[in-house]
Amino acid sequence: MMDLHRLRLLREVHGRGTVHGAARALGYSPSAISQQLAVLEREAGTPLLERVGRNVRLTAAGEVLVRHATALLDGVEAAEAELAAVAAGRVAGVVRIASFQSAFIRVVAPAIRSLAASHPDIRVEAAELEVEQAAPALRLQQLDLMVGDEYDGQPRTVHSDLRREHLLREQIRLILPADHPLAAADRVPLRELADLPWAACQPGTGHREMHVRVCRELGGFEPDIRYSSDDFLILLELVRTTGAGALLPDLVIGAGAPGVAVRLPAEGDLGRAVFLLTRRTRTPAVAAVADALADAATGQTRS
Repeated sequence: MMDLHRLRLLREVHGRGTVHGAARALGYSPSAISQQLAVLEREAGTPLLERVGRNVRLTAAGEVLVRHATALLDGVEAAEAELAAVAAGRVAGVVRIASFQSAFIRVVAPAIRSLAASHPDIRVEAAELEVEQAAPALRLQQLDLMVGDEYDGQPRTVHSDLRREHLLREQIRLILPADHPLAAADRVPLRELADLPWAACQPGTGHREMHVRVCRELGGFEPDIRYSSDDFLILLELVRTTGAGALLPDLVIGAGAPGVAVRLPAEGDLGRAVFLLTRRTRTPAVAAVADALADAATGQTRS
């Protein structure tokens, strides 16, 4: 009889690509994981992993075992959720959410508030996390739902084992200092902002990629990005206080942005999709949270 805990470790190593990566994610030492996997290989009667450089990959037997392990762990998750619901007499359980910052503020937080009234036996645990970190954690059952973003022209990876649901669409706004000479126009030509300093997210992020691409393709210039932060509220404050410009989505602006001018680029509309990802099988508690997130997103499109 193979141990479920060791099967989970095998799947984690497969998902992370290294024993050290799995150890960091789970809070174990690499030697402890290696020892447990050695026991699992003895139980299976065949090698399950092979080394490729500094990484490891599954053998054919390991792939078979991980596939079945995923089904078994999904079944355990569903059983735990059903037991929690039976014990409470209604939908119950722990649901873990990850979201990027602006959706956390405008969608996730309102959804948690509504769930406290409609489903008091669901414990929601939420953390700010970008898509690049959240999607692997979702697939490894460390998260139950994640809210992600996708800028026009920058499609996210499609995971066949995950279920994607559209939440809302935002426009990307041009944010200028209130006293900028072009701030009086509803639509501002990007090409006339080539000399403006800019504030954007850190290199390697979707927002930074969008910002550089839009300035190059629509404005015809390389942006002078002087200020970098992955906190959109900091970017907004940088526009307000330093005279920089920024390209920010609707959710960041919220109910208003005093001290800055919120405009649209004259060259055309830009957008970003906000979406929900879950595993394909949703427990009743996860389904209830997904519904609450959809309702909160609908509320944002009406506001």
